[in-house]
Amino acid sequence: MQIQGHFELKFEAVREAFAALFEDSQERGAALCIQIGGETVVDLWAGTADKDGAEAWHSDTLANLFSCTKPFAAVAVLQLIDEGKLHLDEPVSRLWPEFAAAGKASITLRQLLCHQAGLPALREMLPAEALYDWATMTGALAAEEPWWTPGQGHGYAAITYGWLVGEMLRRADGRGPGESIVARISRPLGLDFHVGLTDDQFHRVAHIARGKGNGGDAAAQRLLQTTMREPDSMTARAFTNPPSIMTSTNKPEWRRMQQPAANGHGNARSLAGFYAALLDGSLLEAELLNELTRQHSVGQDKTLLTSTRFGLGCMLDQSELANATYGLGPKAFGHPGAGGSVGFADPDYEVAFGFVTNTLGPYVLMDPRAQTLARTLRECLQ
Repeated sequence: MQIQGHFELKFEAVREAFAALFEDSQERGAALCIQIGGETVVDLWAGTADKDGAEAWHSDTLANLFSCTKPFAAVAVLQLIDEGKLHLDEPVSRLWPEFAAAGKASITLRQLLCHQAGLPALREMLPAEALYDWATMTGALAAEEPWWTPGQGHGYAAITYGWLVGEMLRRADGRGPGESIVARISRPLGLDFHVGLTDDQFHRVAHIARGKGNGGDAAAQRLLQTTMREPDSMTARAFTNPPSIMTSTNKPEWRRMQQPAANGHGNARSLAGFYAALLDGSLLEAELLNELTRQHSVGQDKTLLTSTRFGLGCMLDQSELANATYGLGPKAFGHPGAGGSVGFADPDYEVAFGFVTNTLGPYVLMDPRAQTLARTLRECLQ
């Protein structure tokens, strides 16, 4: 396997660990970018990007980054808070009156961002095409009754986060949530990151497919079993309502929509650049960065059925849990995306890290591939 890109010699072990991923015959394409103190020390890519394995992964290949998108949305929200257009502890219904229905009048923006609002799923099944209809999805969520008392525990809003937070972005910023994120983050930083792709960019997007034969860890098995055996449960509904959520990744409609929980498209470079800009203060003032990264929710996740720890729209490290550590230091914050991509920062090491793959693994939180790369990086830094 030919590894493209460059790396500083001090990090040759990281390059070797990246190359070793491709010893697995199922590994199709991937990219890795690491910045330290704002300087790029590793920028690698390899493998194939298309469905048939005929087209090489290029320097500018994009991939659907799934939930790696969530922190971008949270940062755009925090910028609007800094501008006085949004308020963390005001009721959502002040800006979005319909949201007050079904006992939700006191739910705050903070609770949406840290997964405490009780809205990770919709009870009533929607048709597959509803996924692409913003008004249908936000209307359904505005009418939904919380699954638990808001503020008492947390449950990951895997995809509903995009409509909940995205609608607040839309109302406060007067443009689509993807347009807001690009204008506030991607464009000023020169990041190749998009929430809502134009058709002329589709040729750059890697085809995403699942690896076969790996059942994942206990958390992955538990989630799968619950989803299959209890189709009416909150956990199942979170991933299967609308039923198109899990099957749309490579579809044009999915790429076009502005869904800031799950359909950001970018590369490893854009993830590393985003986290480097958080570390150097380019995106948020220190006080708001502290809000983003301080612990808001911790413990058993009502949706994912495993322990999670969140700030505002970002996942915090749980160093003692194999499936929930970034593999670097205890202050790491960021977000994994379904199937293995991840972006995170570690303030202790001044590291900004982006890993992108189009071979979906089965893990619920952190993928062992990214963790191995991060641990190898840590050894290089010792």
